[in-house]
Amino acid sequence: MHYPRSTGEFQSWFGTDADCLDYLAWLRWPKGFVCPQCENPSGWAVVGGSFKCASCKKETAVTAGTLFDRRRTPLTVCWQFATAKDGVFSAEPAADP
Repeated sequence: MHYPRSTGEFQSWFGTDADCLDYLAWLRWPKGFVCPQCENPSGWAVVGGSFKCASCKKETAVTAGTLFDRRRTPLTVCWQFATAKDGVFSAEPAADP
């Protein structure tokens, strides 16, 4: 997978939350949207970063089931915390100063 390797690269890739949502949609559905409910491969994007299935009409957020689900903080901020080596979601605790 292609991920930004630095803060500068991140900022050049993701200037807005819409850029982040497009990227997350590509990661989740690299061959295009597939409904998680009925597995129908057709649907359309709706406002707010969700997709609606053309068959069962279920609406699914791009971020559903991820650590970004139901966030209140902008994705551009969440992503930086999630990818920081000593950040909020790191596997190892930060060293004491």
